[in-house]
Amino acid sequence: MLPTPVETLPVHRPNTQVWIKRDDLSGLEYGGNKVRKLEYLLGHAVENGLRKVVTFGTAGSNHALATGIYAGQEGLRSISMLTPQTNAAYVARNLLRGLRAGIEFHACRDDSAVKRALPWVRLRHRISDGKAPMVIAGGGSSVAGTIGFVNAGFELRAQIDAGQLPEPDFIYVALGTMGTAAGLLLGIRAAGLTSKLVCVRVVQSRYANPEKFAALLSASAAKLRYIAPAFPVLNEADLIAEFRDEFFGGGYARFTNEGMQAIRIASEAGSPELEGTYTGKAFAALVHDLSVGRLDGKRVLFWNTYNSRPFPSDLGDEDPGELPPELQTYFTLPVQALDAAG
Repeated sequence: MLPTPVETLPVHRPNTQVWIKRDDLSGLEYGGNKVRKLEYLLGHAVENGLRKVVTFGTAGSNHALATGIYAGQEGLRSISMLTPQTNAAYVARNLLRGLRAGIEFHACRDDSAVKRALPWVRLRHRISDGKAPMVIAGGGSSVAGTIGFVNAGFELRAQIDAGQLPEPDFIYVALGTMGTAAGLLLGIRAAGLTSKLVCVRVVQSRYANPEKFAALLSASAAKLRYIAPAFPVLNEADLIAEFRDEFFGGGYARFTNEGMQAIRIASEAGSPELEGTYTGKAFAALVHDLSVGRLDGKRVLFWNTYNSRPFPSDLGDEDPGELPPELQTYFTLPVQALDAAG
């Protein structure tokens, strides 16, 4: 449900004010940052009379799950092509919820296998349906998906103007497939905000780096000006973000001590639940910067990209045996130690 609220988080640093942007409440059935992107992406599929969409992620992908849930609400079938990841409790839960949403699952060994299999998956569905599924980029981070997040910047400006919070000096956000951060940066600059965006990388650098970020910004801004000529022209200096690499932890979805400690700190401060793959690492950067005094006297906003809507209580009724064998292993393999330790 938009706009998502902003709330204060108590911190113990001199004159520092911290707020949290509750994008975990962005949707009634499933929240998080993907909802803003999917509004545009699934809308395009419906407008073009398509029946199915296909998207990508790792085994426990929140994006793949959100796509399946909201595609179903629009009368579309979602196909997920998933690659391996470090096991965590949320992986099995997301897969069960995906079965409930009617997702068609495909397990692929790696990104190269996804690229090889995608044409055949689309061809098979085109033969059966008469139309090939629309491809939705991983994380929804195409130009269209990025544009879907631009409104978030204007939404934040409206909340500032309404007195719900002051203009932040810093905005912290997890950096995965980059569409959220790129769209947010375009939005806050177009809305006249000068806040520094701190992007905390949680994926391998080949997926998220300054060069790819700049290219996504440029392509999205050009498309926006084509669609809406009144959209402001932003120069290179306007679109500089801070990139933080030191909280990645050596692997996607590998929980870190700093991330898990940050989750506990956030919980004690009254934050909704964070998690070890994205938001815990992003909040760890904020906690670190608080501890070294960088944020003393500053106004800080943490953008929560995780979902806090509860899952159905009867997911155990779903049969993991309906999944590809490679995905069934996440129900029997032990989860990583930091996840097991809570």
